[in-house]
Amino acid sequence: MGDFVRVERDDAVATIRIDRPPANALSREVALELSDAARAVAADDTRAVVIWGGERIFAAGADIKAMADLEPDEISSHVGALEAACRDIEAIPKPVIAAINGFALGGGCEVAISCDLRFAAEDARIGLPEIRLGIIPGSGGTQRLPRLIGLAAARRLIISGDHVTADDAHAIGLVDTVSPRGETYAAAIEAARVYAGGPTLAYAAAKRSLAASLGTDLETGLGIEREAFAELFSTQDQKEGMRAFLEKRDPTFEGR
Repeated sequence: MGDFVRVERDDAVATIRIDRPPANALSREVALELSDAARAVAADDTRAVVIWGGERIFAAGADIKAMADLEPDEISSHVGALEAACRDIEAIPKPVIAAINGFALGGGCEVAISCDLRFAAEDARIGLPEIRLGIIPGSGGTQRLPRLIGLAAARRLIISGDHVTADDAHAIGLVDTVSPRGETYAAAIEAARVYAGGPTLAYAAAKRSLAASLGTDLETGLGIEREAFAELFSTQDQKEGMRAFLEKRDPTFEGR
């Protein structure tokens, strides 16, 4: 799709591949291409998505060389591109898995926590080291990380600037699985294939309802959930899922 980000499709599973050697630094151009890729897989017949930076590294953060001498009005536009990309990733109405090898730091971590799940290699290192540069995370890190792992743990990571091992990240809920380095992408693809065989419209409804829980009062959120729940009774997947349950067999979902 672009110079640094491409979409690779295998049946109903799409991989958004970040490919900007040597460290997959997230320049403004990369961020714009990530947005394009996220919007593309959101709109096509893909039913699950994996975001991957390759065998060596997920993404080592923003392009510091390009940012160092920018003025406040310039940096706002620059960092806004990655913030928008993270929003576009989060808005994909299908399960999205980050497959993390090596470093996922700064903006790379922000991309990863915009996904629904994170599969990490045993050698992965994850964190938000911006404080050591005299700045803070600027593309959602201070907002998404506390929602994911709790305020206290997020505070420790952001204020210290430390990055954590895959095992430590798993212990605090920052990643969902840890696997040997050479198996992480395959594990993510295998899981994505399982999700791709699931009830696509129900996944989308669940993601919308979960997102609403963070930005609305309880009464409003309950209304959104109730409406989404009722709407699913017009889908073929609901009929198949309940029929299969009553017939004591595995359902065959078609995503409609």
